[in-house]
Amino acid sequence: MIAINNLTFEIGARALYDEANWHIKPGDKTGLIGANGTGKTTLLKLIVGDYAPTGGTISMAKDLKIGYLNQDLLSYQSEKSILHVAMEAFARQNQLHTEIEKLLKKLETDYSDEILHKLSDKQHEFDALDGYNIEFKAHEILAGLGFSEDDQKRPLSEFSGGWRMRVMLAKILLQAPDILLLDEPTNHLDLPSIKWLETYLQAFDGAIVIVSHDRWFLDRVVNRIVESRKGKLISYAGNYSFYVEEKGMREEIQRNEYKNQQQKIKQEERLIERFRAKASKAKFAQSRIKMLERMDRVDDVDDDNPSVNFSFKFSKQSGRHVIRLEDVSKSYPAIKILEHASAIIEKGDKIALIGANGRGKSTLLRIIAGTEQFGGECITGHNVTETFFAQHQLESLHLDNEVLQELQSFAPKHTETELRSILGSFLFTGDDVFKKIRVLSGGEKSRVALAKALTADANFLILDEPTNHLDIQSVNILIQALNQFEGTFIVVSHDRYLLDNVANKIWFIEDQKIKEYPGTYAEYEEWQAKRAVSAPKEAPAQQKKEEKPAPKPQAQHDDKSKQLKKLNLTLQQLEDKISQLEKEIKDAELELSKEEIYQDQAKLKTANERYQKAKTELQTSQADWEGLAEQIMELEGS
Repeated sequence: MIAINNLTFEIGARALYDEANWHIKPGDKTGLIGANGTGKTTLLKLIVGDYAPTGGTISMAKDLKIGYLNQDLLSYQSEKSILHVAMEAFARQNQLHTEIEKLLKKLETDYSDEILHKLSDKQHEFDALDGYNIEFKAHEILAGLGFSEDDQKRPLSEFSGGWRMRVMLAKILLQAPDILLLDEPTNHLDLPSIKWLETYLQAFDGAIVIVSHDRWFLDRVVNRIVESRKGKLISYAGNYSFYVEEKGMREEIQRNEYKNQQQKIKQEERLIERFRAKASKAKFAQSRIKMLERMDRVDDVDDDNPSVNFSFKFSKQSGRHVIRLEDVSKSYPAIKILEHASAIIEKGDKIALIGANGRGKSTLLRIIAGTEQFGGECITGHNVTETFFAQHQLESLHLDNEVLQELQSFAPKHTETELRSILGSFLFTGDDVFKKIRVLSGGEKSRVALAKALTADANFLILDEPTNHLDIQSVNILIQALNQFEGTFIVVSHDRYLLDNVANKIWFIEDQKIKEYPGTYAEYEEWQAKRAVSAPKEAPAQQKKEEKPAPKPQAQHDDKSKQLKKLNLTLQQLEDKISQLEKEIKDAELELSKEEIYQDQAKLKTANERYQKAKTELQTSQADWEGLAEQIMELEGS
């Protein structure tokens, strides 16, 4: 389908690709990954011909139809409706429709056989191209990407950049290309739209190449990973999870080969040194030197996964209740977001706020941060110090500052060594810390802004889409950072891998209320799937009739409240027990690592029994917690 042979592409003196090879076959669904700056977007531009290679070839069939979604499409403007813009994908069908309309007009005055034959031919071709269904197809794809019937009639110019990108994606999908090249397609999508796109791409017959930092998305869509690294394209047959496992195995083999070779080199060097001075052994020494020079050296494994090696400190601990939302109402002229909603954020909560765009996630974050007008109360708890990260804060970075200066001016209590360590964790190493903010890419600016947010003397973090513009490596760093953070946070993100790895509670807005699921994102997804299956499928009229259920008798309501209160108290006690058991396990692991323990058989046995007992108790307590949480959710929903 597409053959990339010995591709070389240079930018100035730097070779972005150096004799790289890759063959894209029909039906391949490939995730193109690599750190920012390794040339992923550049490679897509090389394939479509926007750039010319310095060396090597990119060959493909002349009639190959390529659909290419790139971030440059954000600048596309039109006063036409988004339905019309999406239907521009059907160029030939639109042309035939216009010609048929003209022929029908002529037919009102000219009944000649020539006009009738032309009309018949055009209608036959239009029918063969499924022209009568193109509007339905456009409606279907736009609806899947989150556009309502009314939205589809509005002009493209009324929509923000992210929504315009969705229209461009719809247009590309409607073209039914042989191969799709998608550069960060999930960047401007909410979770329901991402799930819809996953389903669509799974059923897509052609080949796909996706550049994405969304690990869950890649796992569900691709069957091959190609990593852009050190000027080469390295292929792995499997999804992203397989790639992580396979790469780990390859690196372990390489690491062992490197160690063995280094050991052999040292032995040879000792032999050479020993016999070099002896005339009788000079020839032998020279032959060993030549052998070393000819040796094909194995490189050591580079550490592509830097770890966060600093701890987040705040000067004071917050009280138990961090935020209390009471009777909160918020609406805009066209939409009601919240109505008499209440919720509590407690110390230690790691909350993922999820849902479709337009449901009010960012609005709720601004209410919590105190930057949005609303009805009701948002009460900040004792000793709570907060910091708010949102994408618009990238604009508040001082462009003439160097990266290190930017952090020094924001966190003067930190030493330069501490700040360099923090920046190193966010991939700013060596002289990178002296780069001016103005020359940084969007992803680099995001990392600087995140580093600032995480160095603030804050025990409560509010994070709105922190993974935008971040590559997979940077997302992994953010996950490590949030897992080390001992305070409280609430995060909005469409990156499900991040949410599943950092959150212990899920918030979602439903019926203008803030609902809570007490568990991880993966557990929430499973619960939602069961909920969707068990939901009664009523007729629309019946649903409408039952939208406002009759109020329950007060006695029944009081019994339910008492039961919920009792269950929540038991749940809290279980959570405390789980925390204590986790501490015991950590202490036991530390004890087992001590030399005096593992060298004494009796002590080792006692320590191991203590560890296994705590582990078994933890598993039992976690199972009890899950059962109790399900019971509470069912009772709250009844």
